[in-house]
Amino acid sequence: MVTSIALSVRHKKLLIQFLLLAGTIVLGWSALNNARTNLDALGITSGFAFLDRATGLGYSFSLVPRSIDDSYARTLFIGFMNTLFVGFISIFLSTILGFAIGSLRGSSKLGLQALSSVYVQIFRNIPLILQLVFWYSVLIHLPGPRQAYSFMDAVFLSNRGLLLPMLNIPIWLALGLILVSLLLGFMLIRRKTALLRGLMIWTFSCVALFALASVIMTPAGESSVSVPALKGLRFQGGLTISVELVAMIVAIVLYGSAYIAEVVRGGLEGVPVNLVEAGKALGLNRRVIWSDIKMPLALRSIIPPLGNQWIFIMKATTIGVAIGFSDLFMLVSTSITQSGQTLELIGILMGGFLLVNFSLAQFINWLNQHIALKAH
Repeated sequence: MVTSIALSVRHKKLLIQFLLLAGTIVLGWSALNNARTNLDALGITSGFAFLDRATGLGYSFSLVPRSIDDSYARTLFIGFMNTLFVGFISIFLSTILGFAIGSLRGSSKLGLQALSSVYVQIFRNIPLILQLVFWYSVLIHLPGPRQAYSFMDAVFLSNRGLLLPMLNIPIWLALGLILVSLLLGFMLIRRKTALLRGLMIWTFSCVALFALASVIMTPAGESSVSVPALKGLRFQGGLTISVELVAMIVAIVLYGSAYIAEVVRGGLEGVPVNLVEAGKALGLNRRVIWSDIKMPLALRSIIPPLGNQWIFIMKATTIGVAIGFSDLFMLVSTSITQSGQTLELIGILMGGFLLVNFSLAQFINWLNQHIALKAH
């Protein structure tokens, strides 16, 4: 009797789930048919055949060579790469700065505590798009190339952007080396390397990889480093980072690091005081206590909310449309205006962000499981 009742309840649950799924499919199919009918009535073709057509678009930033004759497919791919580029740079810099500010908030020196608290309160409570517009306005009102601010005659900042020395290696090789360095970082995490020692090994390995690649790829008789130099009314050589890109990175990093700092502060404060006191009793200095006791334990509570901030930073790259930065969102918006393929382009935009953020979420889950304490 009890078994038959349990089976009946189970069958009802399965039937309800089936009906909900069927209803969702029917509604989705009806919506698509209705949209297609309306598009046909307006004389707008549907489908993805437009991706092979030339866009005629011109935009300021691209990691690869571009042309106004590029197809929609290539243009959208360039926008996707730009979004990934800004997103991962912002995540990397925000995490480093956020960990530094969050650690200072627990400092025993009141001056450092006050400065870090003011930093968090300022940049966390001003809307991100307002910060972006502010930094963009500051940058476009900087002096021209001839009066550019310089640092050691190698780094220049003007209203044309930020100019940095650059290794003479192809962009594809640089991206490959970055991927190798990330894989090295994953290996260090898997081996549970101590935090400071792991960072030192990773930094040294990255520098060595790029230096070796520069020596190998540079032709004989040429310098392995290209340094920007003023020639006439503009700079030549080096790496030019556009004003839009600089404003994007600065705004997102300052905003994101303020939130990450609070996550780090909360994690560090959650470490049991008796463990810290035990470290002091053993004669360990503050640096060792922070790197070998507080931070490894705090990471177990920091990683989940930190992952949420990483996903938010990636989604925050869409604000670049406010200043004309050529990310995926801006290029999709422009392509919609030109082609009229609204549904297809919105679908591509949503699919791109879904792919990136889902991948980030899976990495965060893996990292969280890897550093979790194992029961023995």
